[in-house]
Amino acid sequence: MQLYAHPFSSYCQKVLIALYENGIPFEWRMLSPDHADILAEHAALWPLKRMPLLVDAGRSVMESSIIIEYLDTHHRGPVRWIPQDPDAALEVRMMDRFFDNYIMTPMQRIVFDYIRAPEHRDASGVADARKLLDTAYQWLDGVLAKREWAAAGAFSLADCAAAPSLFYADWVHPINPGLSHVRAYRSRLLSRPAFARAVDEARPYRELFPPGAPDRD
Repeated sequence: MQLYAHPFSSYCQKVLIALYENGIPFEWRMLSPDHADILAEHAALWPLKRMPLLVDAGRSVMESSIIIEYLDTHHRGPVRWIPQDPDAALEVRMMDRFFDNYIMTPMQRIVFDYIRAPEHRDASGVADARKLLDTAYQWLDGVLAKREWAAAGAFSLADCAAAPSLFYADWVHPINPGLSHVRAYRSRLLSRPAFARAVDEARPYRELFPPGAPDRD
């Protein structure tokens, strides 16, 4: 298998967690300006040029959640990403969407605003993103009050989504110290060997973070 990705990308880290947890071998196809040939390959395979992209025996699989479900179906390992029970599976998928839509998306909105020229900054949009993150953090704290992992009583697709989401979101809009369950959960995710490996592999690229990476984690 080939993974077209970059180590510092949150959505790429989401897939890397699944690959590392189950020890699935793959070939890195590094998406960076230093590898023009690989960028061209990627664009030919997926004209939208979004990452990550998994290629397995000539089959292209797009979108991080779909890639992880694909791995669960075709390269199953000891960690199951989607429970067999239909209701538990719905819970995992819902929490996956929660982290992507209500943590990752507003976090990226704040980050991307730093890239804009000052005259094109979107102060109102950033304020809305910060408000959404506060609401999402608050809701999540209640959900995690009696849970070790995000859904269905086990490490799952939902936690693959949560790890990079909360990792980067806390950099740009810190989690309130009073939300002890969310903060403890973020620490548990960072202690998970598969995610710790992804974080370590991304350390050389922290200078790429537009707001400036904090000196922690």
